Amino acid sequence: MCEYCGCQTIPAIADLTREHEQIRDLAREAIVGADEAATVGAVQRLLTVLRPHTRVEEEGLFPAMRREFAGHVRALTGEHREVQDLLGAFLADPGERRPLQQAVGLLFEHILREQDGLFPASLAMLSAADWDRVDAVRAATVPVPAH
Repeated sequence: MCEYCGCQTIPAIADLTREHEQIRDLAREAIVGADEAATVGAVQRLLTVLRPHTRVEEEGLFPAMRREFAGHVRALTGEHREVQDLLGAFLADPGERRPLQQAVGLLFEHILREQDGLFPASLAMLSAADWDRVDAVRAATVPVPAH
């Protein structure tokens, strides 16, 4: 996790980073699944975190970042699609683990690019209105856990 720039003081970035940690943990769980059922269950749980997380990034954070980093944002968006496609391919044929392995490898690289590049850059680039949009997308997308 990025600790050098202060981006973790922004609640939206702290939330996305926390989700990255959950995503990595679930991806590891999927890779080491004791059997097919455990692996499929871990991938399904991974997708329940990944889908809303991706929406918050693509509809909240990325539009503001696209102004200066269009190519980088386009690449990250493409990686989102590729990871989801690979996980879908695995779920369609859980006996074939290669799509899962590829998805997890790409996911770990992708998270590093976001946390070491995009998130620190967002600290300098986004306005208060941009952060409000990220928060609004999160509020509309991510279910609030019951206490």
